[in-house]
Amino acid sequence: MNLFDIFLKGGWLMWPILISSIIALAVVIDRYTVLRKTRINVPAFMVRIRGMIKKKDISGAISHCMQEKSPVANIVRKGLKKYKLGHTRVKEAIENAGRQEVSKLEKGLTILATVAGVAPLLGFLGTVTGMIQAFMTIEDLAGAANPSDLAGGIWEALTTTAFGLIVGIPALAFYNYFLSSVKRTVEDMETVANDVIDVIQDESTDLSDIDDEIEIDL
Repeated sequence: MNLFDIFLKGGWLMWPILISSIIALAVVIDRYTVLRKTRINVPAFMVRIRGMIKKKDISGAISHCMQEKSPVANIVRKGLKKYKLGHTRVKEAIENAGRQEVSKLEKGLTILATVAGVAPLLGFLGTVTGMIQAFMTIEDLAGAANPSDLAGGIWEALTTTAFGLIVGIPALAFYNYFLSSVKRTVEDMETVANDVIDVIQDESTDLSDIDDEIEIDL
């Protein structure tokens, strides 16, 4: 008996489980591809960005962010575009960009979590329907059923449970893995955002001190 025959023994509930597995696989491939591109050497990135900001080379910093193509670089780039408007506007731009990037990173994770929860439940539902079928057979045969008469219901009960767990367990594992990856990326984004805002604020404070000294001298 091949895998397809075993699949058919599970009854109609095997098809929703199969569809759930296809959806989960698509989400896993998509999220893995996206999250792999988010990896960045944060310390090296910040050293370079900080140096450019202090040199007032904002266009160079923006160009460097465009080359990185990561959520961390994207929020810095959008913040630096508001550099001339002051550190307050930079902070607002970074916060807005951060929310957008987090939304992009979490895209599809709800679906994966749903599959992780629904697939085993579909399997358990198959267990219930299979056992109902087995007991109905016993009733129809007036209690004189032999094991072969009950095999169909038992097959359905065990097969759907097994396939539901086969789909649900990996889906849950990948969901937790992606969730931890998103969390690390968000922490990097917060660290970089705070650093950039502090540097810009320090630069603005230095300029204000210079202006005050000029006014006093006058």
